[in-house]
Amino acid sequence: MALSKKPVNGMRDILPREMEIRDYVTQVIKDTYRSFGFTPIETPCMENIANLSNKQGGENEKLIFKVLKRGEKLKLEEAKEEMDVVDFGMRYDLTVPLSRFYANNANDLPSPFKALQMGNVWRADRPQRGRYRQFTQCDIDILGEPSNLAEIELITATTTTLGKLGFHDFEIRINERRILKAMAAYAGFAEADFDEIFISLDKMDKIGLDGVSEDLVNHGYDKASIDKYLALFDELSDKKDVAEGVSFLANTLGEFLGEEVVASMTEIAAAVNATKGAKFELVFDPTLVRGMSYYTGTIFEIAIPEFGGSCGGGGRYDEMIGKFTGQNVPACGFSIGFERIILLLMESGFEIPERPKRVAYLVEKKYPAEKLVGVMEQAKAARENGQQVLVVRMNKNKKFQKEQLEAQGYEEFVEFFNN
Repeated sequence: MALSKKPVNGMRDILPREMEIRDYVTQVIKDTYRSFGFTPIETPCMENIANLSNKQGGENEKLIFKVLKRGEKLKLEEAKEEMDVVDFGMRYDLTVPLSRFYANNANDLPSPFKALQMGNVWRADRPQRGRYRQFTQCDIDILGEPSNLAEIELITATTTTLGKLGFHDFEIRINERRILKAMAAYAGFAEADFDEIFISLDKMDKIGLDGVSEDLVNHGYDKASIDKYLALFDELSDKKDVAEGVSFLANTLGEFLGEEVVASMTEIAAAVNATKGAKFELVFDPTLVRGMSYYTGTIFEIAIPEFGGSCGGGGRYDEMIGKFTGQNVPACGFSIGFERIILLLMESGFEIPERPKRVAYLVEKKYPAEKLVGVMEQAKAARENGQQVLVVRMNKNKKFQKEQLEAQGYEEFVEFFNN
């Protein structure tokens, strides 16, 4: 039987043009984040399955690619459940590995620690536009900074990076987990039900207020509490300014919403808006939930109109590192949706600015070996002068060969014949 030439479902081959753009975007991201003081690190692609299945990753924990035990440790005949044959898993994001990394290496790291991490992650998800089973994530995190300076730096660095890549008129939607909880408590819901209520709320952009109401009714919640809860979102629908939105909630929710949350959100908005490095809007979105259970405070998300969905996000997760050490460490992170950014650039016909001149040296097939050294020396000198030089044998159909090379970006041809 012939081997399959297609990649595994949900994974893909990346052709040269896209790879070139990916390399360029990666460099812009790294250079920009380094200018903000972030330090590159790397973690393994696999983690202990217990770390990935700690009920912090929300729905993503259902999408883990699990790795079987090996050799004598794999005892299929004695296994009674899945966990008896599994010990590792492919990481589904970079936050859990970073938390383990910091817990293991904190004594050798500065505080606060500003981490930059790029790498592949894996989720057994249903493939669709901009969503794959293997994809690159690009995260920046600040560990050990309890104040909202972390949020301000993360949002500013991320939006500056997007601006350098040519994106504008996008939104950074921002909310606070404590605001979500305060609104639910004000409406009369029990704290034990918050997670289920937030799952329904997270569908707001797809099913609207009426759909969320119906969903909550179907879960058996009190209609009076549902109406009181959703009335808040109706009144907030025209309050996109962060200061205006949180001020309204402070006056409405009273003791349910602490002054610290209001002050922090207002300070973040003021600082970010005063130091913008790109053209975007910071928008208060009380329906923003973010699926990860590990978020404890501020949460945010990137919305780019051309994509029609989230192109990245993050938030504060002050209790994650404590799962490893028993002692909580302030932590906040922001992830760019790298694959979706690349998709939008590819679809827009993006061209890399200021790339080196590309020259192709076409060498006749009968060109003598003793003269070929001269060609290679000439190519070396051109490369040292900043050019990108390809040395290839000349095909019989030279016209077609040049057309192919022009499609790859080669703009000049030098031909070598044995005269």
